[in-house]
Amino acid sequence: MSASPEGAPMSWHMPTTVDEVLRLKASKPDATVVAGGTFLGLVIRQGLLDSDEWISLQNVDELRAFGTAGDLSAGAMVTHRRIETEPAVRRDWPGVAEAFGVVASPRVRNVATIGGVLADADYASDPPAMLVASRAVAEVASVRGMRRVPIEELIVGHYETELDDDEIITRVLVPRPTGSAAYRKLRTRSREDRPAVSVAAVRETGGVRVVVGAVSDRPRHYPDICAEWRPGDEQSTREVAAAYADRIPCLDDGRGSAEYRRQVVSVEVRRALMQVSR
Repeated sequence: MSASPEGAPMSWHMPTTVDEVLRLKASKPDATVVAGGTFLGLVIRQGLLDSDEWISLQNVDELRAFGTAGDLSAGAMVTHRRIETEPAVRRDWPGVAEAFGVVASPRVRNVATIGGVLADADYASDPPAMLVASRAVAEVASVRGMRRVPIEELIVGHYETELDDDEIITRVLVPRPTGSAAYRKLRTRSREDRPAVSVAAVRETGGVRVVVGAVSDRPRHYPDICAEWRPGDEQSTREVAAAYADRIPCLDDGRGSAEYRRQVVSVEVRRALMQVSR
């Protein structure tokens, strides 16, 4: 037991197994779960988060499990750096390795985790767009059991997921891709590595999945627009890019206006589609 800066009691829990974590979360649904802690540090400094109960995942070795034998399987505590540098990921999931490899700096990537970036649901983070484009799925657990949630359904708004109060992400599964992938990221502020616009495109048998991130409350994917794309056809590529720019409800913030973002979305979707056409 320690004290918060305001003097209120603060409890810091350090479980060593997933079962312990789930029991704690069931008994303390308002407790804040800490994975890498990189994003939590930002929101705490901005005064957006104040919690008296904390559950650290640092000592839960089960959550660091990693495998590439079938699907890419990454426990919630697997770091961005591990995903970025793992030879099998770079070979078989190059789009995923690229998206994780452009997050901030190596110093941050050595700490930030795949479970944390999804649970934070930060609209201006890199990996979610690529994970949605790659049809990734999160395994979510509570004392009530385990379920699988597509990343496309997991993030529902600004810093908001569809997780229940007693649930945590335990693992992320990414299917082995059948085609090429591209990740594009535009930064507008030289002192910040967070994207103003990001685009992930993944070729599939008979089609493509295009996901745009960092411009709205969650990654945006429009299957009906993607269905109009014809590989190698410049006209359909431009039409798909323009349709994405028209439909996405872009936001205004310090990284760019909604109108600027719409223009960039059109350009970057077109470029991503050109990349996966090769």
